[in-house]
Amino acid sequence: MSRREHVAIVGAGLVGSLLGVLLRKRGFEVSIFEKRGDLRDIQVKNGRSINLALSDRGIRALRESGIYEDLKTELVPMNGRLMHSRGGELTFQPYGKEGQHINSVSRLNLNRKLIDIGERAGISYYFDHRCVDVNPRRTTVYFGYEGGEIKREVDVIIGADGAFSEVRKCILEEEKQNFTKEFLDYGYKELSIPPGSDGDFQFEPNYLHIWPREQYMLIALPNPDKSFTCTLFLPYEGEVSFESLKSNQDVLDFFAKHFPDAQGRMPHLLEEFNRNPVSSLVTIHSYPWHSHRTLVIGDASHAIVPFYGQGMNAGFEDCRILMEIADAYAYDWETVFKVFEQSRKPDADAIASLALSNFIEMREKVRDEGFLERKKIEALLHEQYPNDWIPLYTMVTFSHIPYSEAKRLGQLQDQVFRKARAEGYTDDLPRMVAEFNALKKGAETVPQ
Repeated sequence: MSRREHVAIVGAGLVGSLLGVLLRKRGFEVSIFEKRGDLRDIQVKNGRSINLALSDRGIRALRESGIYEDLKTELVPMNGRLMHSRGGELTFQPYGKEGQHINSVSRLNLNRKLIDIGERAGISYYFDHRCVDVNPRRTTVYFGYEGGEIKREVDVIIGADGAFSEVRKCILEEEKQNFTKEFLDYGYKELSIPPGSDGDFQFEPNYLHIWPREQYMLIALPNPDKSFTCTLFLPYEGEVSFESLKSNQDVLDFFAKHFPDAQGRMPHLLEEFNRNPVSSLVTIHSYPWHSHRTLVIGDASHAIVPFYGQGMNAGFEDCRILMEIADAYAYDWETVFKVFEQSRKPDADAIASLALSNFIEMREKVRDEGFLERKKIEALLHEQYPNDWIPLYTMVTFSHIPYSEAKRLGQLQDQVFRKARAEGYTDDLPRMVAEFNALKKGAETVPQ
């Protein structure tokens, strides 16, 4: 199929590159403009390429684009969380049923692969082109580059240019967009655990390792080269914070006290801590996402914090859903964009909320006995009543239930658990399932 319409995508990141492939499969001319240089040709500084967790939503979009098989070598399966106490004791918490796992993947390596695949599909990439202005009414986009400034008149503009999107800024000016940017009082810093002297992993590889310490935490995700990419999440200010770690000795003492089993495996700790920047954690809420034939997608429309492992997955799901709507509405782009934003906005808000809540779970609750007890009960409920009780994490990570519906069902499950715990019948699984089903149906009376 050949289509004459020309789509300009601003941003050659993960979402922009995948969307370009999906559009090329439908015969559109696609140009992708990126303010950075070509990631495949430049040495990217460490410190901003934290690993991501690819799960079912993202995998489905990659499969439908036909490129998943090309990317599988970049993935390391993770079967669950492995929590490290200060004393080095380990506690395992599976993500789902046996055989269910998420996948650790390097953002940088995945992005490079997607650009390669996009070029082979016929996408034209323009690197070192910084978007400086967009005119949605004229479907015109302006770029600054080494040679000056250029104007591109196209048929469709899609901004996949991240949380600090220039395309979104122009839509905001055109549409009087509702927009909020919420920063956490926390930052993050990338560190690493290299392979051991024998060339193998220094920790068990098929887990997401977490050192939960209530108000802060360290996590580590495995890489195909037998290293781990680590991320330290700390408040910016306070008694224990990035601000309080003023000297090399402060850093060494902090890790020796709170993450001793990790510190012994981090020979480059001080070098990386001093070199790598502290990056921010931001949630973006915006609406509308389009003006005329210009749209923002992924982080440009709904950036979230990384604590549910769904930022990339939500962005990839955006691409799949957008293309399904485009197919259904015969590429009437203004209608497509309107339907897309109206249907997808509640899900974007839901996963943003869930991601913030999961930060508290990861750094605090994973060690709480009541929380661990609930996880065991939920596993039993899901095993014995697989169609009636699906845990929230499973709905988000291993299904395609809309995020907003998953959040709603999770809130109903919370109601059932609170009542069962207060009245002492958490071992009465049939009663809990009956109460949950009644709540789902909006029954006026709850079975006793």
